Amino acid sequence: MNIASAARLLSLAAIWGGSFLFMRIASDEVNAYWIAESRLLLASVFLSVVAIAGRKALSLGQQWRHYLILGLFNSAAPFLLFAYAAAEVSASLLSIINATAPVWGALITAIASRQLPLPRQALGMVVGISGVSVLIGMDASVQASASMLPVIAALVATFCYGIASYYASTSQGIGPFANAHGSLWGSAMILLPASFWVGGPTVASTDAAIALIALGVLCTGVAYLLFFKILADDGPTSALSVTFVIPLFGVLFGHLFLDEAIGWHTFGGGLLILGGTALVTGFLPGQLRRLKRGS
Repeated sequence: MNIASAARLLSLAAIWGGSFLFMRIASDEVNAYWIAESRLLLASVFLSVVAIAGRKALSLGQQWRHYLILGLFNSAAPFLLFAYAAAEVSASLLSIINATAPVWGALITAIASRQLPLPRQALGMVVGISGVSVLIGMDASVQASASMLPVIAALVATFCYGIASYYASTSQGIGPFANAHGSLWGSAMILLPASFWVGGPTVASTDAAIALIALGVLCTGVAYLLFFKILADDGPTSALSVTFVIPLFGVLFGHLFLDEAIGWHTFGGGLLILGGTALVTGFLPGQLRRLKRGS
C-alpha cells in the first residue's frame, strides 16, 4: 500500500468513524426514521450524479430485486437501527460495536455453508463476544439507558451487515459501484412508505441539518467511492483493514466533541472486539506472513 492508498484508508476510517458522531448530534432533534431515510436519499442522489458523470449503468430493470434485498440488509435496516441506538448509546460504543460485523459475517457464512468455522475463527467469535460483554457491562451510556434495546439494536445492525456481506459474495456479475448505487436506492425506497405514518422531518438547528447532510453525502456517498477505490487498487485485505481503524476515530470524535468518557472498559472491550475480528478474518496472520516474506 502506497502513501496515497494509506491516506485514502485513513480518510475513509475517519469519515465512517464520524458517522456515529453525526448520528448522535442529529438524534437530539430528528427521529431515527428520518436520520436513516435522509441519509439514504442524499447518498443515492449523490451517487446518481457520479453515475451520470461517469456513464455507469445501473441495470435497474434486471437487478431491482437484488438491489432491494441487498439494500434491506446493507443499508435500510442497519442505518435505521444505528440511528435508533444513537439516541441513547455513546458514539464511542457504537463505533466499537460496528467492528463486530466481520465476526457476524463469518458466523453466517459458516451456517449457510454448513461448515464448522476454523478454530481460529471460533476463538475470534468468543473473544469478540467477550469484548461486547465488557463494553455493555461497564459503559456509562448503557447504564444510564432505560433498557438494553438500543445496544441490541446496534448489534442487530452489525448482524445485518454480516448477512449483506454474505449475500453480496454469492451474487455474481454485478460491479461494486452498481451494488452500492442500486442498493442505496433500493433501501431508500424500502423505508420511504413509512413517511406517511411518521410525518415529515423537523430540523430546528443548523447543527442537526449539517449532521444529516454529512451523514448522507460524506459518510455514505463519498465513503463508498473511497472504499471502492481502495478495493480496486489494493484488494479486499487492505479494504478490510478499515474495520480496525474506524473505532479509533469514533472514540476520539466522541471524546473531543461530545465529552464522552474513555475508561478502561473502552480500551479493554475495544481491543477484545478488534482482536476477535482479526482472528475471524485472518487479517493479522496474513499480515505477519507478508512481513516474514519481506514484502
